[in-house]
Amino acid sequence: MELTWRWFGKNDKITLAMLRQIGVEGIVTALHDIPNGEVWTREKIRELRQYIAAHDLRWSVVESLPVSESIKYGGADRDQLIENYKQSLINLALEDIHVVCYNFMPVLDWARTDLLHPNPNGTSNLFFSHAQFAYFDIHILKREQAENDYSADVIAEVEKLRQTLTPEDEHRLVENIIVKTQGFVSGNIKEDDEHPVELFRQLLSLYEGIDKEQLRENMRYFLEAIMPICEQYDIYMCVHPDDPPFPILGLPRIVNCEADIDWLFKAVDNPRNGLTFCAGSLSAGCHNDVVEMARKYAQRTWFVHMRSCEVFPNGDFTEASHLGGRANLLELARIFEQERLNRAHDIRMGKYPEHLASTFLSLPMRVDHGMTMLGDEQRGYNAGYSFLGRMFALGQVQGLLHAVDDELGVNRNLD
Repeated sequence: MELTWRWFGKNDKITLAMLRQIGVEGIVTALHDIPNGEVWTREKIRELRQYIAAHDLRWSVVESLPVSESIKYGGADRDQLIENYKQSLINLALEDIHVVCYNFMPVLDWARTDLLHPNPNGTSNLFFSHAQFAYFDIHILKREQAENDYSADVIAEVEKLRQTLTPEDEHRLVENIIVKTQGFVSGNIKEDDEHPVELFRQLLSLYEGIDKEQLRENMRYFLEAIMPICEQYDIYMCVHPDDPPFPILGLPRIVNCEADIDWLFKAVDNPRNGLTFCAGSLSAGCHNDVVEMARKYAQRTWFVHMRSCEVFPNGDFTEASHLGGRANLLELARIFEQERLNRAHDIRMGKYPEHLASTFLSLPMRVDHGMTMLGDEQRGYNAGYSFLGRMFALGQVQGLLHAVDDELGVNRNLD
């Protein structure tokens, strides 16, 4: 697989020159300065693509071209927003960028309660506590009837937290759940917003009356609208699974298990309606057999996130070592490297257009989140996107891939 890295543009503290030195081949990025819903112009796309190419790297995947909230909940302006989205897709294709990762998660892109959860070896990882998340939901957000969404055991833990959490602890929960994990990704809430909780309540209110079936229909509507453009311009959409893979804050989640993905591929039965196989998101739910899902969906996977989670008996989860956790990245490397070889054969047989060979022969992969280690926490990196921790993870995954390529008889360039 192509070794890629999520990079947040020219203002990222991690530079492209640094990434070249650690073996990165492709860049996963977006036009982070363009407000959600506005058209990405061909000129802006070209400028960033050429900047990346000047560092001997390739803009491999867009992550992400955000789907506006109004498209998700079916607002009055969704058709115009979809037209803007289609034009952005056309402009990306004209600049030879053909893989677009996106999500259909309402309001929250991803959720954690602790961004620096300590590990025994002195590093830290992202962590999700059901009790702390429920405390935020019930006592900070004050969502109506929120307590009905949690088990008696979680509610008991919430009551204990009420006796111990300080105002500083509550502020940190707000920062971790709706500010530091969101502003640099989706743009709904930014770090300089003065009243993030109130703004968050307003965003949630947009989904009143939207259940799982309605959100599914809104997703179908969006995908059916853009598929003709995807076919005409050879764009491959790959949806990111919900993170975490279960309903939160009373919001429906529609891409968190095998049944959901089956529905998605049946609802819009087009190979350009594909999957970002995020092993980390899927492994955070004990209902998911990650390896079996990889086997089942390999042919509809256009982008891979290699990370892994460890789930505790009470359902809390932590980001695990890339050699540990539930995901079994070694077996995933076998599955997706074999899929890459299968695609090479398909290219030779004329199944895919020749000009897409670089896309399909590479199967882009990024290590996704990594540990915070050796001073990463002092350098102002985006939450979950450390440098040294991800570099360490990239080395681990490179080792897995080389071992698998040796099994498969692939002569991989080690330079």
